[in-house]
Amino acid sequence: MMIHAFRQANIVLATTLFFSVWGWSQATSSSGVPEPGVPIEQWKSAVIAGDAAGVMALYSVTPPMQASTVDAPLDATAETSFWIGLKARSIKIDIVQKTSPQPGVQVITFQAEVQRAQETVYVTEAQLWQQQAGPWRLVASKRSDAAHLKQPVNASKNIYPPEADAHAELKEAEAKAAKEHKRILLVFGANWCYDCHVLDLAFQRPDLISAVSGYEIVHIDIGEDGKKNADLATQFHVPIEKGVPALAVADSDGKFVVSQKNGEFEKARALTPEALLAFLNKWSPRH
Repeated sequence: MMIHAFRQANIVLATTLFFSVWGWSQATSSSGVPEPGVPIEQWKSAVIAGDAAGVMALYSVTPPMQASTVDAPLDATAETSFWIGLKARSIKIDIVQKTSPQPGVQVITFQAEVQRAQETVYVTEAQLWQQQAGPWRLVASKRSDAAHLKQPVNASKNIYPPEADAHAELKEAEAKAAKEHKRILLVFGANWCYDCHVLDLAFQRPDLISAVSGYEIVHIDIGEDGKKNADLATQFHVPIEKGVPALAVADSDGKFVVSQKNGEFEKARALTPEALLAFLNKWSPRH
């Protein structure tokens, strides 16, 4: 289990990487839209049209465009093939950060919601654009893989407050669950865990809200070392060493029902909404 996986997975850190690689210091940062002239809409239109030549025409030649995923470098052709291969019917771009380290340079971080024929996927990307003797060119990019769940690009939500008393919260949840004929969903994790933020965001999806409403949710903090609230992990048969987030279900009297034994949700970013819905429905008291 990697304690700082959240920091490593956060694409916003690509902005800092760009500064270090190109020898710049961060000057300004804000959310919103790119500076006038940055052809991100042209890039998007070319991707939707399946126009590989149109995408590559926006790439810098000198210096050559550099692309990578979170894990590995790519050449420009492979990066173009990824986007064209999505076969997008539409793309909604949510810009979460734009930074101007110097005049004529823009670093734009966004999450793309890509509508395909039968599904929606999400890709988070940071792009470095440079104005080169007039036109803007894409100089570098760093992105996530395509995911079926929306990704928390710059998550700062305090899902697991360090001061929270998990035992007391569990007792409160038992009382509420008994009154409202629900079960209890225990979500073991930590704020440093990127996939814990992914799962928390997924629980807010409109297509999952009905299933989630059958539970009282209790977040159990495992701490920086993974050992906090170890007694609850033992009580509910959750092997923390297999990774978090990890789920367990209990009845309203606190009696154990089921738990994940093999880190099934440890890579929540790779889950589908259907997999989450199936788990929630299977153990809901309504089924």
